[in-house]
Amino acid sequence: MAAKRAEQFPTLTMVVEGLDCADCARLIERTLGALPGVTSVMALPASGAVRVTYDPTQVDPARMHAALSAVGHPPVLPETAAPRSRQADRRLLMAGLGIVTLVMLTVLGEAMGWLDRLQAILPWPIWLGLTLIVSAPVIRDVSRAAWHRHVTAHTVMTLGLLAALALGQWVTALLVATFIRFGDMVERITTARARTAIAALAAFAPHAARVEREGQEVLVPADAVQPGDIVVVRPGETIPVDGLVISGQATVEQSALTGESVPVEAEAGMPVYAASIVRLGALRVQATAAGEGTTFGRMLRLVQEAEANRTPIQRIADRFAGAYLPVVLAVAGITLLLRHDGVAAAAVLVVACACPIALATPVAVLAAIGATARKGIVVRGGAVLEALAQADVLLLDKTGTLTTGRPSLTAVVPADGWSADTVLALAAAAERDSEHPLAEAVREAARMRGLAIERPDRFSARPGFGVVAQVAGKTVVVGREPEGSVPETLATAAASLVQAGNTLLWVNVDGQPAGVLAAADTLRGDVPLALAELRALGFREIMLLTGDHPQVAAAFAQSLGIPYRAGMLPEEKISVVQDYQRQGRRVVMVGDGVNDAPALAQADVGVAMGVIGTPAAIEAASVALLREDWMLLPALVRLARQTRRVIWLNLGFAVTYNVLGLSLAASGMLSPALAAAAQTLPDLVVLGNSARLLRGLRPVHAVPQPGAAHCQRSHCRS
Repeated sequence: MAAKRAEQFPTLTMVVEGLDCADCARLIERTLGALPGVTSVMALPASGAVRVTYDPTQVDPARMHAALSAVGHPPVLPETAAPRSRQADRRLLMAGLGIVTLVMLTVLGEAMGWLDRLQAILPWPIWLGLTLIVSAPVIRDVSRAAWHRHVTAHTVMTLGLLAALALGQWVTALLVATFIRFGDMVERITTARARTAIAALAAFAPHAARVEREGQEVLVPADAVQPGDIVVVRPGETIPVDGLVISGQATVEQSALTGESVPVEAEAGMPVYAASIVRLGALRVQATAAGEGTTFGRMLRLVQEAEANRTPIQRIADRFAGAYLPVVLAVAGITLLLRHDGVAAAAVLVVACACPIALATPVAVLAAIGATARKGIVVRGGAVLEALAQADVLLLDKTGTLTTGRPSLTAVVPADGWSADTVLALAAAAERDSEHPLAEAVREAARMRGLAIERPDRFSARPGFGVVAQVAGKTVVVGREPEGSVPETLATAAASLVQAGNTLLWVNVDGQPAGVLAAADTLRGDVPLALAELRALGFREIMLLTGDHPQVAAAFAQSLGIPYRAGMLPEEKISVVQDYQRQGRRVVMVGDGVNDAPALAQADVGVAMGVIGTPAAIEAASVALLREDWMLLPALVRLARQTRRVIWLNLGFAVTYNVLGLSLAASGMLSPALAAAAQTLPDLVVLGNSARLLRGLRPVHAVPQPGAAHCQRSHCRS
């Protein structure tokens, strides 16, 4: 009961100041999580936002605002414009050049003895004042964190700065403070650069809608539109809701959703989606969803929350960073005890920095997720990318996945005593409320024959079997199996249809077969090439899992050169996934996200194909491809593997560099000034290495080779 009540608690989203690193996120989550009545906290550096679920009877937003302000992260108004990547690149380049120049001057000044002569020019109070002015924000943040029993990446370096001041190393202390501030600047700019793709996506979010109310057009907030409202969209405007066009005609660009700039033509009866732009024409749209309930709203929320799904590598790095402070303090203490050298001990504290270790994973993941979002791909976190990078088994659904999902009815065979139109009309009525692609084929065939599609009195879907409905006082079951005894003539016709590669739908009325419907689908043209690419990427097993008839499944599987299992129920697909997982294999399951959602959830990576306008599928899968493009899958696998390589390179470099720096500082070979210069360089390397992922997906443009396997049956031709 408590869990049920918690699900009904409101969720507050706040954009907060200074949320641009993992340390900030942990401090915010710990601070808000300690408030009574707060049930969950999610700090999201990618969007600079915090999502809090809370019990309003115990805590209110004002108290949460006060708690955030106390730790230096007060809520602020969200930015209305996305940062420009080129501007961020220029700022990053200038900051990097500034750091490199300062490092060179520090090294040269140390070698030539300029730092000591510079320190003698001014009295120590001036050096102290300059150091405190430059380091004030750092000391403030570290002190706030310490007050809340939180250690940040700058805690150790701040101790080194204070040690330099205690030893009278005034110029060194000022250099340490300056390098820390430069490092923070680079981190903020890089985080902003990594945010660019996600922020650009958020900029497409519609803010207002023109709604017809009592014969007048009224401008209201987009998330205030109710299902059933009529929304007017004029040329050049963004469609603010998901809905159906009830009048008008227009060219609509859906690049914010699918990553494709190729427009589609919208007219009466067609669905349209929020964040699409009307380029030519005007539309009147009846809303079906608004705000976060739209396809775009769900996509944006999942992309923004993706970074909270931390990879196993990131959890290891977080634990390492947490243990780093006591290790560094121990090294500094041992250095002071054995060498009696306070300067060397101070250098140990200055050179130690956990920033590159903390940044190694989140910046890389953030860049990769932002890059995929631009292409209409929703990836639910770094853990998904890591699992995808290690996967070696690919399981495939058929209808709507390997096929276009738009089958057409090829035959209606009635049993004795029934007419073809009556059988089709009953089947269409039973399938009236079904979302399955075969159901749409049945309804379309009935409409083409001019048959009325009656509304059923009762309806229920049985995944893997079909549908059951009460139509005109009759119990109508439409599914893959007949009920009762099948007349020989009907059985012979059904066998012939299956042999031709059709999928059968048996129409049973009051427990007896009234007829059989045959439907055929079309294989997607890019599937053979995509599967060849995935094999080349190391997928050792690729298998078709379908609820279809074995002979139909065989036709598709043979054309693709893969094994198959047919006649499968949803729970049987789950069992296959679990069998592979028990063998230690990493499984990718690709489906349409509707009736195969349980198997997608069970797989290590569940990929829902072409899910625009299907919110349930977007929520069910760990990867959602809004565009029906199979070549996105091998491109995504490549990006996942590149992301994993980048993370390991980042971590390996950061750990090696820190160990080397600690060793040199403890041995007295690295002065505090040089240590301050040295600790800024790994940040630049880690951030620059991660920025490679911002280039995004590398699609395959190869041409199928002559002689490649193609399905020659009529239902497989692309």
